[in-house]
Amino acid sequence: MQGSRRRFVQSASAALLAAPFVHTRVTRAKAAAARKLGFALCGLGTLSEKQIAPALLETEHCRLAGVVTGSPEKAEAWRRRYDLPARSVYTYDTMHRMADDPDIDVVYVVTPNALHLEHTVAAAQAGKHVLCEKPLEISVERCQRMIEACRSAGRLLGTAYRCQFEPHHLECMRIARERELGALRIVQAGFGIDVGAAGQWRLNHALSGGGALMDVGVYALQATRYLTGEEPILVAAVETKTDPVKFKEVDETVVWNAKFPSGVVAYCTASFSTGGIAHLRATAERGWFELDPAFYYGGIRGRRSDGQPLSFPQIDQFAAQMDDFARCILEDRPTRVPGEEGMRDVRIMMAIYESIRTGRAVALAA
Repeated sequence: MQGSRRRFVQSASAALLAAPFVHTRVTRAKAAAARKLGFALCGLGTLSEKQIAPALLETEHCRLAGVVTGSPEKAEAWRRRYDLPARSVYTYDTMHRMADDPDIDVVYVVTPNALHLEHTVAAAQAGKHVLCEKPLEISVERCQRMIEACRSAGRLLGTAYRCQFEPHHLECMRIARERELGALRIVQAGFGIDVGAAGQWRLNHALSGGGALMDVGVYALQATRYLTGEEPILVAAVETKTDPVKFKEVDETVVWNAKFPSGVVAYCTASFSTGGIAHLRATAERGWFELDPAFYYGGIRGRRSDGQPLSFPQIDQFAAQMDDFARCILEDRPTRVPGEEGMRDVRIMMAIYESIRTGRAVALAA
């Protein structure tokens, strides 16, 4: 049983560590293994500073090769800290010059949501692959433009869904897909944080496109989709505001239900005013399994109703996702989290917002 329960994680982890290559690709694989792809971070906020840049130091196939920022002070600080050449430090208006920078292979877009399209297009037109933070953008139409820009440039577009590379989440996918506890019946997921002070871009609708749902609710939404392996066919949602001044432009707390083709029902929560919520629980025919906390950068913990272990070593999720994206480029294969995956979530979130506005359930095409 112990060997069986890990097959899914081991096979998925193989893609994270070292996949075997067919004979005709051995030479290219050896050359790729000797090279680290250069990543440029576009947007130097807290996530880049505290999570992504340190994670790059832990990767096998990536290195920090450039930065893009609108702040001269940040540009100089990062250049000195990471010993970057002056020519690899860009502003948002000079991203086109990356076309002449062979050290940069990938642009990791970490700017506010509504700027993802602009910066992805600029990177793709400069001939660079793009890994973009979630949510992919603030509308389906803008997501589609990002996908088309990268496709036209012959470059890979990935959505930064780090949980899809985390071992506990991979094990939950395996349990669900192999029906180890029977068919899924109910999925419950929620993520809540204290968003902090007013005045930040997350509370500005023009930059964020939405509040708690767009920022943290997408984790719960993603989980319902990768556990079921299905797309929801019906969503119904309500929003609650306890501070209508602070959350004048965006949602504070959203609760939604979703129905899937197999009959699975999901109950989800996203909040900007209730910290400490980060759970994922799936109930099946013969038991349940859960992660709590489920969506943090570390400290993920799991349990199963049958007492079988659901525990793995903690990893740097950002390093894992960047290494996987680099391997996809080096091995010329698709990513499991393409732009289309990000666009699917945006489509569903738009339906959730429609349900809030209209007070009615919203059907989604199969």
